[in-house]
Amino acid sequence: MNRALTVDDLLFAGIALASGLLAAFALRILLRWLGRHADRTRWTGDDVIVHALRAVVPWVAVVGGAAGAAAVLPLTRTVQHTTNQVLTVLLIFVATVSAARVVTGLVRTVTQSRSGVAGSATIFVNITRILVLAIGFLVVLQTLGISIAPLLTALGVGGLAVALALQDTLANLFAGIHILASKTVQPGDYIKLSSGEEGYVEDINWRQTTIRNLSNNLIVLPNGQLAQANMTNFMRPEEQLTILVQVGVAYDSDLEHVERVTNEVIAETMTEVEGAVPDHEPIIRFHTFGDSRIGFTVILGVGEFSDQYRIKHEFIKRLHKRYRVEGIRIPAPARTVALQQGSVGIPQQRTGEIEPSGLSAARLD
Repeated sequence: MNRALTVDDLLFAGIALASGLLAAFALRILLRWLGRHADRTRWTGDDVIVHALRAVVPWVAVVGGAAGAAAVLPLTRTVQHTTNQVLTVLLIFVATVSAARVVTGLVRTVTQSRSGVAGSATIFVNITRILVLAIGFLVVLQTLGISIAPLLTALGVGGLAVALALQDTLANLFAGIHILASKTVQPGDYIKLSSGEEGYVEDINWRQTTIRNLSNNLIVLPNGQLAQANMTNFMRPEEQLTILVQVGVAYDSDLEHVERVTNEVIAETMTEVEGAVPDHEPIIRFHTFGDSRIGFTVILGVGEFSDQYRIKHEFIKRLHKRYRVEGIRIPAPARTVALQQGSVGIPQQRTGEIEPSGLSAARLD
């Protein structure tokens, strides 16, 4: 436009800009109210969507008000075009960041619900965020009139060189994707590797897996090494597992009485100790005639791997106490050692003197 700036132009521009700011304020209050209602629902996806809209919708109102103000002002065609481009780029940027928040939040919600734990698998979240931001960046370039075809060609050629230089990193990336996609390991699982490392899986990101052992230390393992290792997952196919406790009683014990008393202790432990599985059927199996005892195995059910230590602790204490009350003996190991005549002197106390004495055999209890 070639006409001069008037007071009416400034008035209308101010009204447009104020309207945008007022609309942004009203929309922010409305979205805050929606956020409180979303917190009451079970699905966490609505919380993610409302949180993202609170970031983008007020900015859309502000940009709309600025665009309206720019439209009523007598700007030259070049300035008008530049202003529109700046406002469009700002709007695309805000929309892209908000879309990245929504999509990554939904992906995080899905991964957590699939694994059934409160842990996180940031590898999918990071990949999703990068893809959304990359699409937004390409849209911005296209809006500014920059052709993206040569850029995509250059990225394709450069990507080949980067792939050759980052072979280990890409191997860990795809190994992590394979581990999560195949559900071999999920965050929250308790695993034990053939190399000896064991603990709860904290996170699987684009390069490494973080494991927290029972001593609360972190073990960082490359995804490629985890994918190639022999591994036991104590949470798959279910969290509940059985543990074995070895027990032995004397040969003069009444085995029917031993079995009945042991079953009573098992039932007491399963119902009173946290982490036990009361519905698990107790199992007792006699299996060995040992040197000094009859051995048997007690099979207990526990709800989760780390619960076994507390359950074993309580079961052994209660069983030992009950055996003492019932008169059931748990004999100490005995070993017979043969000694040659005159080869070993055993001191004996006689009338104040210590004399060597040859023995043919001695039994040590």
